[in-house]
Amino acid sequence: MDLKRIDDFAWEIPKHGSMRVPTVIYTSSKLLESVKRDLTLKQAKNVACLRGIQRMAYVMPDAHQGYGFPIGGVAAFDLDEGIISPGGVGYDINCGVRLLKTEYTETDIRGRQRELLVEIFKEVPAGVGKGGTTRLSRRALEEVCIKGAEWAVENGYGTKEDLLRTEENGRMRGAVPGYLSQRAIERGIPQLGTLGSGNHFLEIQKVSKIYERQVAEVFGIHSVGQILIMIHCGSRGLGHQVASDYIRLMENKFGTKELPDRQLINAPIRSKLGQQYYGSMSAAVNFAFANRQMIAHWVRNVFAKIIGSSEGIDQVYDVCHNVAKFEKHRIGNELKEVCIHRKGATRSFGPGREEIPAIYRSVGQPVLIPGSMGTASYILVGTSEAEKLSFSSTTHGAGRVMSRHEALRRFKGEKIKQELESKGIELISTSWKGVAEEASQAYKDIDEVVKVSHQVGIGRIVAKVVPIGVMKG
Repeated sequence: MDLKRIDDFAWEIPKHGSMRVPTVIYTSSKLLESVKRDLTLKQAKNVACLRGIQRMAYVMPDAHQGYGFPIGGVAAFDLDEGIISPGGVGYDINCGVRLLKTEYTETDIRGRQRELLVEIFKEVPAGVGKGGTTRLSRRALEEVCIKGAEWAVENGYGTKEDLLRTEENGRMRGAVPGYLSQRAIERGIPQLGTLGSGNHFLEIQKVSKIYERQVAEVFGIHSVGQILIMIHCGSRGLGHQVASDYIRLMENKFGTKELPDRQLINAPIRSKLGQQYYGSMSAAVNFAFANRQMIAHWVRNVFAKIIGSSEGIDQVYDVCHNVAKFEKHRIGNELKEVCIHRKGATRSFGPGREEIPAIYRSVGQPVLIPGSMGTASYILVGTSEAEKLSFSSTTHGAGRVMSRHEALRRFKGEKIKQELESKGIELISTSWKGVAEEASQAYKDIDEVVKVSHQVGIGRIVAKVVPIGVMKG
């Protein structure tokens, strides 16, 4: 493939053939080697061929092969001529991250990590197909899908301040649960308030390094050793079913003949089916917001029970990773509303954007980058430069370099647990298989990934955190 080097951290696939725009890949020479081993670059080129795409197709530093779009793919589409694609959002709709800060230090909870994890494990169901402690009627589920985290707060899970520190205030306004299939509803009803499996996790973390102290303090992060809780999960079976349903419906309606890849099946944004997908996707986004809101509430309860108080356990932020949204961005000389697809990518708004909570507007949006099991995670801040470089987007995690099948062949869950414990990291999980699949060696180097984001200028490093307790599905 014709790949042109722009600088140390950016490459371009120039516009050619049926491409409507060029493609830009933000990566390093080290990370590019893994990207070349799968179909990431081909998928990125294919995205650039889609109708109505604006400016460029972008690929984030943690990119790897996905369904249709590469994971780490970002693209914007004209509202009249463009498309909306389930493969540009992903199966795990609003897989995202919520970060809570505490006023506890590592010293305060030393020796209590396992006790905390065990109690959280009781409160928050985890694993494939696990049912939540809150079973809903269909009517209640539809209300969750309309109100998102607002529903959770109204029903006693958390506070209104949490909503102010959640992307979209915890609620996508375009949700239409009436567009959900019966199967999507059936899958969602037992799974609200559950963590799920795969790369989802809940971690008790400590701050290991602060890079931008002024910004960190605005985020409520003030000292090395401070305890944080990171929750990484999504819309569970409901979101997965929405993707499956609309891939099938779009393929039946529009076919795949004109597409460079059948996995890029889509519908015109303005079409009835396009609007139905957006309404269903937004419902799944809201389900995920409510899901993380409830889990955060139970975490606070556990700290109150085990440590003695949940005072000062406040939300830093909650970000989406897999979503399509209508946002205003500059296209040429025009400020234009477009449909942004972020698949395995994080919104990274710089200072001044009205979508950012007022408390953060002077510095920029918190960007939460989870690592792989046992490695560091990072807190970044959005930048004004990201607007022109990536439609205000950056990386969303480490990114896989090894299939789950290969990880199972090479690693043993029991040994990984021993290795983590030797580093002072407690681990609790539903299965050894799940632990082996998520071995840190199966992922890119998170330090290198965030370094690229920082060097490119699409998200600056604020703080580094490391786990002391890990809960896996």
